[in-house]
Amino acid sequence: MKHHTDKTPSVRPVSGRSVWGMVWFRFRKNKLAMAGLFLLLLMMLAILAAPLYVPYEQVVKQNIVDKFTPPCAEYWSGTDQFGRDLFARIVYGGRISLFMGLAVVAISFVAGCALGGAAGYFGGKVDSVIMRIVDMFMAIPAMLLSMAVVAALGTGVDKLLVALSISQIPRFTRVVRSSIMTLRNQEFVEAAKCCGTSSARIILKHILPNGMGPVIVSATLTLGQVILSIASLGFLGIGVSSPTPEWGTILSENKVHIRYYPYLGLIPGICIALAVMAVNFIGDGLRDALDPRTKN
Repeated sequence: MKHHTDKTPSVRPVSGRSVWGMVWFRFRKNKLAMAGLFLLLLMMLAILAAPLYVPYEQVVKQNIVDKFTPPCAEYWSGTDQFGRDLFARIVYGGRISLFMGLAVVAISFVAGCALGGAAGYFGGKVDSVIMRIVDMFMAIPAMLLSMAVVAALGTGVDKLLVALSISQIPRFTRVVRSSIMTLRNQEFVEAAKCCGTSSARIILKHILPNGMGPVIVSATLTLGQVILSIASLGFLGIGVSSPTPEWGTILSENKVHIRYYPYLGLIPGICIALAVMAVNFIGDGLRDALDPRTKN
């Protein structure tokens, strides 16, 4: 007798990717977003590794004999009116322009999640009180509010960090609140309530992770605006004070001489433009990747 063995084919899952895996898959297909991510990572790596190829002494060392030297082999980006190496000042200035921007977005993100989460989940009087305060802050333009806070606290890196964070918290609060209000009546939230889960755990473990898409996109796009705000305040002289290097402060120091020595304004301006452009490309890519209508 012939024995017939049934060979049942193994069942494979339709897709082995998680939700964030699908987001990364769609994000990778956006060439501009990947170019922006590569450019931003390259700039951050160059800034973090600056002590390996540019000593910090070049930032503050003055050599009047070599002032206004155009870009050359010794000074890659030229020198300013005090003979300081412009390349070194730009590289170390990026630590404030980029990483302070990331710190501002992180602080605003956490505070906005806390306030917006409480307002959207509890509603009622809690929502009314929080959102009326947020509306008062949003009635003032973010740049004007930052300038007012800096004028009240004084100049300095820490004061600027506080001022910019305060100006961006209302935006995150509104975005988080709107995301939570669309999810607070879903079945999984009701199930968590029936299990006796605390409100804080429901917000942090169940609601926020499911409504994080718009918040992440808003955070990415806000980073570009914060970088511009830091440079603008530095250029106006109410941000990071000289001689501490920062891209806007570098432009402010050399604005009188830009007409005769264009490289003094062109090179820092290009750095600001590239950083903001890279962040905006990443934000656009994330927005498309997180959009449910683009799911395959």
